[in-house]
Amino acid sequence: METIHLDVEGMFCSACTARIEKVVSKIEGVSHVTVNLTTETGKVTFDKKRTSIDYILNKISHLGFKAKAKTDANRHQDKRKEISNLQWKFFSSVILTIPLAWAMLSHFDWATFIYIPAIFKNPFFQFLITVPIQFIIGFQFYERAWSAVKNGSTNMDVLVVLSTSAAFFYSHYVTFTTPNFLYTTESDTLFYETSAFIITFILLGRLLEQKSKSKTKEALEKLYQIQTKLATLYENGQEVRVDIEDLMPGNQIVVKPGEKVPIDGQVSEGYSMIDESLLTGESVPVEKVAGSQVFAGTINQNGLLMVQVTKTTADTTLSHIISIVEEAQTSKAPIQHIADKITSIFVPIVIMIALMTFAGWYFLLEPGSLNDALGKVIAVLIIACPCALGLATPTSIMVGSGRAAQSGILFKEGKFLELLGKSDCILLDKTGTVTKGFPQVTNIHVDDQFDFQYFIEMIGAVEQTSDHPIAQAIYNYAKNDRGNLPKAHAVENVPGYGIRAVVNGLNVVIASPFYYQNKGISLPVKAVRQETFFKNEGKTTMLVFIDQRYAGLIAVSDEIKPTSQQAISRLKKNGKRVILLTGDHERAGLATAKAAGITEVYTECTPEDKARIIAELEKDGKDTVMVGDGINDAPALATANVGVAIGTGSDVAIETGDVTIIKGDLNKLVDAINISQKTMTNIKQNFVWAFLYNMIMIPFAMFGILVPWLAGAAMAFSSISVVLNSLRLKKVKI
Repeated sequence: METIHLDVEGMFCSACTARIEKVVSKIEGVSHVTVNLTTETGKVTFDKKRTSIDYILNKISHLGFKAKAKTDANRHQDKRKEISNLQWKFFSSVILTIPLAWAMLSHFDWATFIYIPAIFKNPFFQFLITVPIQFIIGFQFYERAWSAVKNGSTNMDVLVVLSTSAAFFYSHYVTFTTPNFLYTTESDTLFYETSAFIITFILLGRLLEQKSKSKTKEALEKLYQIQTKLATLYENGQEVRVDIEDLMPGNQIVVKPGEKVPIDGQVSEGYSMIDESLLTGESVPVEKVAGSQVFAGTINQNGLLMVQVTKTTADTTLSHIISIVEEAQTSKAPIQHIADKITSIFVPIVIMIALMTFAGWYFLLEPGSLNDALGKVIAVLIIACPCALGLATPTSIMVGSGRAAQSGILFKEGKFLELLGKSDCILLDKTGTVTKGFPQVTNIHVDDQFDFQYFIEMIGAVEQTSDHPIAQAIYNYAKNDRGNLPKAHAVENVPGYGIRAVVNGLNVVIASPFYYQNKGISLPVKAVRQETFFKNEGKTTMLVFIDQRYAGLIAVSDEIKPTSQQAISRLKKNGKRVILLTGDHERAGLATAKAAGITEVYTECTPEDKARIIAELEKDGKDTVMVGDGINDAPALATANVGVAIGTGSDVAIETGDVTIIKGDLNKLVDAINISQKTMTNIKQNFVWAFLYNMIMIPFAMFGILVPWLAGAAMAFSSISVVLNSLRLKKVKI
């Protein structure tokens, strides 16, 4: 069996994805097919002995969509052109619709004071400016509607074509059967503006949709950019720059200070600190010595390393992360849009009602009267036009997301407003999400024989020479407390343990407890007790000796944010299950969880572990939300039903996430959930009104109580009511 990933263009509703999946799944040899509306991608697993990729692509092409294997380098450029073309059509439609909207004001008594140019009300003028909207700008609707009908299905495009064509051709008939139509200014029975409004509004919705879809690709692009293209190969005593694709396991490469590690390998020579936040999310660099593993995309900070390659580029940890993100985005099921579900039933019903209306009037009620029967049919189709139905969701989404943006919450797509409110399981990354994301001095204990201020000056003088994050935390604490610090001399890093130097003629050593144990130096009982206590709290401890005497202890930790505990408490009150995921060791993870009020914790998690835990929860029927801020969280963010990225984190996390919280405050997550729930309530209210409107008004149109112009007014009122209800979200309390 072979699996291929596809780019699919031309999908605009869930009916499109369902049609592709239905047709492709029936091809002999195809065992599995999924199509993602949001990312415009698909995945097909098939037996290449029984069918071929070309045959599958041709089948999709016959349905009216463009599909190709994901190898086209110009894919993103093509998408930009598509969006640009859609923008041009939308703005052209807006410009042409303005005179029609202006003329429509003449139908309302309250607008009698507004000046309306006579030409705007001229039927022939309205006909001329509606033709390009209907048949040039709106040609895409006819094309897709025909494709749907041809393949035995219906979608929103069919309803758009029926309603706009009914309005346009009825108006066309009235225009050219009116005496002196070139000179009259009577347009009361014309509905050119109805056609124009429907097309313009739908173009706006699809433009916004396409823009949001294009952003889902940016996360993968940034992940690809992390991978370097070249490496320094060390061969026969010479350094040669080569393409990383040419590297094979066993090759020796050189990684210089400041460079990214090009490929996974094992250090054979050298010493350095490497920033692995890409993989672990932890801010503290990791020491690398001979025998240590290094990973592609991580950053070598300060030493030269000789590395033996252990994997090919396709098998690196970074490549695996990219693969997980791609797989999760492709397999994530699209939301079944309510409007599209309804139109699959609604359109045939409306057509049947229109035909029954025509037959009833033409053959029974007013036999032989084509004009009257046609007028009733037009009224039915106009009153059933999709304006209110089509506006019910996007207007609420636009207002709700705008309200969220004011609070520093950004939703990438409207569907995540629905999913976030339905969630029942919240998974939180530790570093940078629940905690501040950088180490800080939390405790200092000074031995009785040393003065506290003297102790601070001595440790600050030593640590100001180091770039290590823990050293910087100690230095910043000392600088803020004492200001000017003495200078240190004969500074020497102790790899893996700490640092030593001479300050004011005295030897000062700041190192972990393991350093002193290895040196056979006995520690005071109180120092051991304090170190054990802080270690159990998940803190890193450094012991200080001055002039070979124990001087004190420094505890450093990445503390939780002041707002985390309150936010987690609010989540629990809302009935959410809260889980902490961290790549840190068990003690640190448990300590953070306890401080934040979380009882369920997974520690020492790799990016793959986080994604796996989420997948298992979803398999058990949980609606998951992953909250993170690092590149290492990207697979989990993509796998979860909703990925929430902390805006203070990495660009890749932000792009992979479905929702972005601009500030690093978890209270905003609770606010986002509240906005989601209130927006969905608003959408349901809109749908109730849209359906009640149709259920009440269609019978009136059938029996001739609603003439076409009154049907148009009722349709407009329905749309306005939906918009006004959506605007209430602007003032809703979060």
